[in-house]
Amino acid sequence: MSRLDEIGTADGWRCWLCDEAVDPQMSVNDDRGPSIDSMSSKSKAKGKADSVFGTERLAHRACNTRKGAVAPVVDWAPELFVSDPAVIVTSVERLARKRGSEAMGRCPTEADAVAATEWLMDRLSRLAPSLQLESRIQAGGGQYVVVLTS
Repeated sequence: MSRLDEIGTADGWRCWLCDEAVDPQMSVNDDRGPSIDSMSSKSKAKGKADSVFGTERLAHRACNTRKGAVAPVVDWAPELFVSDPAVIVTSVERLARKRGSEAMGRCPTEADAVAATEWLMDRLSRLAPSLQLESRIQAGGGQYVVVLTS
């Protein structure tokens, strides 16, 4: 079994950045083809421990190339109604490092907050499967805040 197959199987053949399926039969030269996103060089250069996201993850070639040398971005689902959404990767890294709570975004209705919380917890179960997180919805001031706690 190749390293790509091992990582692809471990990640369920889903891109860790966009969370869409990666076809293992597609050419590695195709933008939607599989690639290994090696995240260890940045942390080793700074003398930090490996990221909560691991050192190697499966990504589409285009997602991996687009990320380049900048911090990865995991977008919120466009159908969610979330005001002031937190940067998911930054918040998760901080929760893994420091523990505590993070306000992830504000929603105008409880139904919107429930939908955002369900989506976020589902997404985080694949993004950082080893991190134990809990969620809650905090009501106040006519809005509903989605909060993560580690």
